[in-house]
Amino acid sequence: MKQIFIYLVLAVFISSCSSTEEDNTEYELVWSDEFNYEGLPDSLKWSYDQKGNGWGWGNNELQYYTDSELKNAFVDGENLHIVAIKEKIEGKNYSSARLITKGKGDWLYGKFEIRAKLPSGLGTWPAIWMLPTDWAYGGWPASGEIDIMEHVGYEPDSIYASAHTESYNHAIGTNKTKGIEILDSESEFHNYILEWEENEYRVYIDTIHYFTFVNEHNTYREWPYNKRFHLLINLAVGGNWGGLHGVDSTLYPLEMLVDYVRVYQK
Repeated sequence: MKQIFIYLVLAVFISSCSSTEEDNTEYELVWSDEFNYEGLPDSLKWSYDQKGNGWGWGNNELQYYTDSELKNAFVDGENLHIVAIKEKIEGKNYSSARLITKGKGDWLYGKFEIRAKLPSGLGTWPAIWMLPTDWAYGGWPASGEIDIMEHVGYEPDSIYASAHTESYNHAIGTNKTKGIEILDSESEFHNYILEWEENEYRVYIDTIHYFTFVNEHNTYREWPYNKRFHLLINLAVGGNWGGLHGVDSTLYPLEMLVDYVRVYQK
């Protein structure tokens, strides 16, 4: 009897290993930046987004996003650093960077894994997210937005994931958002992960799955996520959410570190 039990345990273990191995090989790496070089972010993979500088990106943000400035975005051979600095620039009181893969990394479905350590300070608003490349259904929010990770400095123990569509968005109070308590996001690296498929997308931090947005199979107003999207990584200062409880200007410069960005597809 004991021998049979051992065989059963062994069979379950082997089956479990096979299943895990199959899960791990389901996706293959199609795009990545390991940040194992020095200088500016790789121009074959990243561009700088500046188009909303004049109007605070619709959120009354306080930073000016620069273009190809080492002080705001640089790689040290191990990590990407996105740095927010207190300085007068183009009518703003802070500078920072907003990196995008548009035209250099655009995907329909996939697994997106970004390992990052977040800044610590009142008024910070770092984000890892995705926007549509082609805006096929019209301007925001009709063509969608996927927020993989958002963090605001006045809630140092919280991480948020959100979906924004024409039917579900914060402008009309219907956005789908979920937070999770992570006590050390400002002192340790964590993996922020999106698994985006035809019928739903799921957001994880490390191995914890905490947010799902489901395709209702109705119209693009509920699910515009059947078109190409690209990645964005930025560090905002202040704004309607980030600056809700003010900005401690004495703490700057502050930085967000990114260890790697990896994109997989089935």
